[in-house]
Amino acid sequence: MSRIRSSVQQLRDRPQADVLVIGGGINGIATFRDLALQGVDVALVEQGDFVSGASSASSHMIHGGIRYLENGEFRLVKESVTERNRLLRSAPHYVKPLETTIPIFSTFSGILSAPFRLLVTHGRGKPRERGAALIKMGLTMYDTFSRDGGQVPRHRFLGRKRSLAELPHINPELSYTATYYDASMHDPERLALDVMHDGEVAGGGRARAANYLPAVGFTDGGVRLRDAATGDEFTFTARVVLNTSGPWTDLTNEALGTPTEYMGGTKGSHIVLDNPELLAATAGREIFFEHSDGRIVLIYPLKDRVLVGTTDIDADPREAPVCTSDEVDYFFDLISHVFPKIAVDRSQIVYTFSGIRPLPRHDDTTPGFVSRDYRIVESEVQGVPLLSLVGGKWTTFRALAEHLTNDTLAVLGSSRTRSTETLSIGGGAGFPRSDAERTKWLTSHADGRSSDRVAQLLSRYGTRAEEILRAEPETATSLDALPGYTSAELAHLAQTEQVVHLDDLLLRRTSLAFIGGLTPERLRAAADAIAPALEWDESRVTEEVERMSELLRVAHRIDVTTGAALLND
Repeated sequence: MSRIRSSVQQLRDRPQADVLVIGGGINGIATFRDLALQGVDVALVEQGDFVSGASSASSHMIHGGIRYLENGEFRLVKESVTERNRLLRSAPHYVKPLETTIPIFSTFSGILSAPFRLLVTHGRGKPRERGAALIKMGLTMYDTFSRDGGQVPRHRFLGRKRSLAELPHINPELSYTATYYDASMHDPERLALDVMHDGEVAGGGRARAANYLPAVGFTDGGVRLRDAATGDEFTFTARVVLNTSGPWTDLTNEALGTPTEYMGGTKGSHIVLDNPELLAATAGREIFFEHSDGRIVLIYPLKDRVLVGTTDIDADPREAPVCTSDEVDYFFDLISHVFPKIAVDRSQIVYTFSGIRPLPRHDDTTPGFVSRDYRIVESEVQGVPLLSLVGGKWTTFRALAEHLTNDTLAVLGSSRTRSTETLSIGGGAGFPRSDAERTKWLTSHADGRSSDRVAQLLSRYGTRAEEILRAEPETATSLDALPGYTSAELAHLAQTEQVVHLDDLLLRRTSLAFIGGLTPERLRAAADAIAPALEWDESRVTEEVERMSELLRVAHRIDVTTGAALLND
């Protein structure tokens, strides 16, 4: 029988708090941190692993949302750009400026249809291609919102000749390119784990979080929780319950006995390609553009791979989203539209992922024009205040958490004591900004290790690399099957970050699955590395390797025995 995890035992030992947050995506985690910083007794529970739902299926961007201008969502754009700039300062280890180029094939297309769609049809009807004039107006407005001490440069427009000089592999039929800056987020799951770690540190014993602990009902004045590992259930009471379940918000409310119809999520899929020619053609910048159906899509160099996405298809949160063969065809079509001379094929796909965006119910509004803004709906369950979060996106998680925390504090009769606006996140605290600062940090933390190893850990964890360095012997060597990782590093992650299954480690504590190349031997090496820390016996190790292989096959469409993508629907 599975042992009770310490994180669950802490909740069972004291099954009450001021606030219970249901949902461990980035918005729930950020709210958990903010409440902990205010001294609130707060607990967070997640039905699966932390950041395993919509938050793990992002396009790895922190962006202001230039497209939202066309929807008239000026407040959201301003907030998004402000939060992007804050994250560049507070989380510089994971959030960095990203040069972004839009290829443009016409001059005036969309200049009439865009305002018509905004003012008359309100997002209904077929999207039209956006031409240079419309994009120029949008980027000029975007620059206005983006002013913040020069965090990012202003946009620039180039004609065909200069565009082809900068990007020689791009479609020569284009008329212009527009280049501006947003921000990349190269490890979203690790950023979220940093936010949660900060909350736990700030709150001490008054900030508790547990994964694999779904809310399955509401009885005796409290939320009924079930330990997914043991099957045991217990009741947890709170003065306020926050539902931050993302696309599963309605399903959570239904489980609590208060059915709602707030949500109308859409599926977004991505593929990851190992294609050196395409990687080089991007010249280190994201290519962000409009496909023939009006959908905004991207080609994005990341971790020596190329991320391509995304789709926007109505989805049922009761069904696990997967990337389909039709979606892959769609991605290949858009690549050929932008880089017509670069060949791509299914053999280059090393990973796929798909998630459901937590969008509000939108009836017949075109998915791409559904608001990415958020709102908080207040209700109650058996007399206990219940606040449900509808919407939200990665970029605005801090501001959203601030809003939800303020509403929660009002219900509790308390007030804010600390701001998160300028607060560093996790390994972003003290992160070296200049070459001189970086050299000093690496030298001071080497302790007999190679500077390459220390730099590698700094890149992965920011200044929290110190924790790995303390846990890892100076003589530790890289695993043969997993170059760049040591047993001690993986064991530390497993022991300190609530790893329950092998996939928690490979999908969300590291990028090993994302970059591809996982084989049965590599899965076994990773499982063996963390087995002692998690007290896994031989049978459990085998079970976890099989579980991970099946998850890669079903959810991510990758066969680990061949390394090939399985995309014949």
